[in-house]
Amino acid sequence: MDDQNKNLIMATALSFMVILVWFILFPPEEPPVEQAPVESSQTGPTATPTAEAIDGATRNSSEVEVTDSLETARIPVETERLVGSIALKGGRIDELNLRDYRAKLAEGSGLVSLLKPAGTEAAHLALFGWAPGGDLGWEDVPGAETPWSVPPGAVLTADSPIELAWTNTKGVTFTRTISVDDDFLFQVTQSVRNRSGADIRLAPYSMLRRHGEPQDLTGFFIIQEGPIRQSGEEMSEFSYGDLRDFDRDERWGANAEVLEIERNGWLGFTDHYWMTTLVPPTEAPFTSVLKYDANSDVYTAEARYRTVTLADGEGSDITTRLFAGAKEWDTIRAYEHENGIYRFIDSIDWGWFFFLTKPIFAVLHWLNELIGNMGWAIIGLTLIIKAVLFPLAFKSYVSMAKMKELQPEMAKIKERVGDDRQKMQQEMMALYKKEKVNPASGCLPILLQIPIFFSLYKVIFVTIELRHEPWFGWIRDLSAPDPSSILNLFGLLPYSTPDPGSIFFIFSLGVLPILLGISMWLQQKLNPAPTDPTQAMIFAWMPWVFMFMLGTFASGLIIYWIANNMITFAQQYLIMRSQGYRPDVFGNIISSFRRKSKAEEK
Repeated sequence: MDDQNKNLIMATALSFMVILVWFILFPPEEPPVEQAPVESSQTGPTATPTAEAIDGATRNSSEVEVTDSLETARIPVETERLVGSIALKGGRIDELNLRDYRAKLAEGSGLVSLLKPAGTEAAHLALFGWAPGGDLGWEDVPGAETPWSVPPGAVLTADSPIELAWTNTKGVTFTRTISVDDDFLFQVTQSVRNRSGADIRLAPYSMLRRHGEPQDLTGFFIIQEGPIRQSGEEMSEFSYGDLRDFDRDERWGANAEVLEIERNGWLGFTDHYWMTTLVPPTEAPFTSVLKYDANSDVYTAEARYRTVTLADGEGSDITTRLFAGAKEWDTIRAYEHENGIYRFIDSIDWGWFFFLTKPIFAVLHWLNELIGNMGWAIIGLTLIIKAVLFPLAFKSYVSMAKMKELQPEMAKIKERVGDDRQKMQQEMMALYKKEKVNPASGCLPILLQIPIFFSLYKVIFVTIELRHEPWFGWIRDLSAPDPSSILNLFGLLPYSTPDPGSIFFIFSLGVLPILLGISMWLQQKLNPAPTDPTQAMIFAWMPWVFMFMLGTFASGLIIYWIANNMITFAQQYLIMRSQGYRPDVFGNIISSFRRKSKAEEK
């Protein structure tokens, strides 16, 4: 077996190894697994310190029990973007669906369900209440089981807030006013009036409870899914496993991490596209608690405010905002700028290249509003990026054209010096200096494309604006891989293709990945193949290896890469022509096939 055949076998093996490793590191997103509902509707207790314990005094041992709220009376929530209900038992915001988003792209799919009552699978709810201190006990303050009263026929809309009321046996009256805006922001004002005839002590709190890990976790390391906390100037992101690994805090009766925050704080749970977040008043100090109760498998994010002491006749109130909705760039940015929620835009996971991902998405969003189609907006973004990088590209392609002109001189040097590599290197560098050519200039545009490519990949993966967004024809979701497949002749044959979870899915190439491979192959044909057989073989395999590697990526990213390749082809062709070098694309294609035929004959 000659060296060329050995190299070919080695290159083939390495190529498939790269594909397999890439598939392991960047697996396609698997559809969520449907699970049967749990048999028991009872949820476990979560220990919550009293107001006395928060102040460091003797702790009154007590627990907040959250039981099934499916059968309780409910107040409807009806806005243009939300539909759900609030349980009168506990005044819990525990049923919320997003009108604008479907769980799946398939026709007839149900709405995305964000909050779910206790007693249902993957329950997720918001609770508000007061922790008692002094002579007050848990039965004297409203909590998760309090039977609130509300005027008959009350409905929470963007134009009509609701007010819940409850008075304990000691004459202390509690009210809770809940309002919601046109998007996803609730405002919950907890008020207390002391008419007990004695001083009282208590501390307001708000909490988000999540029963078990979400079923639809992507498990992909480039996206933050789990607890999130803004504490002053610092944002912290956690996985659910991080909460399980916290040290046990007996004061909170769970594995917990507790921080005292003076201002600009918020906390909650963020998913791939959705988020629930508690936002205390900007200037209000509070105790930020993230905890996990192993007995009930409940994850909790809690904001506990400072204890207040009220004399007879005095009152107090505190307002907490609750964000429960989609992580839309426009909406979240407005809440940051107009509602003063500090660094709220960073709840979208922009990644390490945030200085690129943020402006890239801002331009993409603007183009989408201008054009009205995210697929064409991606192509428009590609044109803008290529225009910004054009000065570098121009220098690169001019240098490449000059390098072509110097090939006869380089061949003479090689012939003259023979195998003396040091002498050849010296004479080559002298030739480059004389002709003012930089042989490395062609690498700079490619190097700049790498962070741009990964930033765009991040943007397409994490932002909801591309979820279920169509381009045209068969591309109905730019955030998902091309659904067509060569394995069934793009739908002509009557059988299905491998599922995304199968390793054979990487061979299920759609139209876009194939066009990507062709565009890279055409771009190579602007120049003759390298004379070195090993280099020629590597270049010949590269487009098709990338075709498989990127075949399972989001359609939006493949569209960008195809557009980038074709614009680069046009730029390089025209610039080389302007410098007196006439690329022979068709000649190079024919030459490559001839070389292949000769190699096969040997």
